Amino acid sequence: MLETMRRHGITLAIFAACTTGLTAIVYSLTKDRIAEQAALQHKVLLDQVVPPNFYDNDMQNECYLVTDKALGNNQPHRLYLARKNDVPVAAALESTAPDGYSGAIQLLVGADFSGKVLGVRVTEHHETPGLGDKIETRISDWIYVFSGKKIISKNDDNWAVKKDGGEFDQFTGATITPRAVVNAVKRTTLYLEKVPAQLSSLPICGEK
Repeated sequence: MLETMRRHGITLAIFAACTTGLTAIVYSLTKDRIAEQAALQHKVLLDQVVPPNFYDNDMQNECYLVTDKALGNNQPHRLYLARKNDVPVAAALESTAPDGYSGAIQLLVGADFSGKVLGVRVTEHHETPGLGDKIETRISDWIYVFSGKKIISKNDDNWAVKKDGGEFDQFTGATITPRAVVNAVKRTTLYLEKVPAQLSSLPICGEK
């Protein structure tokens, strides 16, 4: 009996070692490819909120960390700077709409430094399927309405859903979600106007 258990134990140990070794080999062979694909997908996302003809630098490698309540919480948010002829012209900034119907909505907002929105994408949310999920590009084209919109000031009444007297459509049966997104985009775009003056003091992503 003991001998049988010992044999089974050795077999299991060998199997576990082989499986672990195989997993390590597969990871080693694919990690660079996975990282490359992730970087390409991120580049595509950045280009959706800041058009490629708007800049000539490598935005992905000019990343800063920004912490401000205007971005929805007190966590650091990544900012990707766009330059043209070495002059800062715009940025893509991560932001949070903390007041979504089903929790926080994560955004990436692209804008210049004069209050003009270049593009917006939702990167994560938990809104109700069939209602609040219209903020996704695969469900609806609603999010595209922000591109080219300009904010005059924090008191710009146009920056609200129509139910609140603004110009942005709400969803049938769901006002909370679009209201949260509109407000977050407004706050983020207004914050970006201050970025050029802060660049020299912003921490760089990955820097300790």
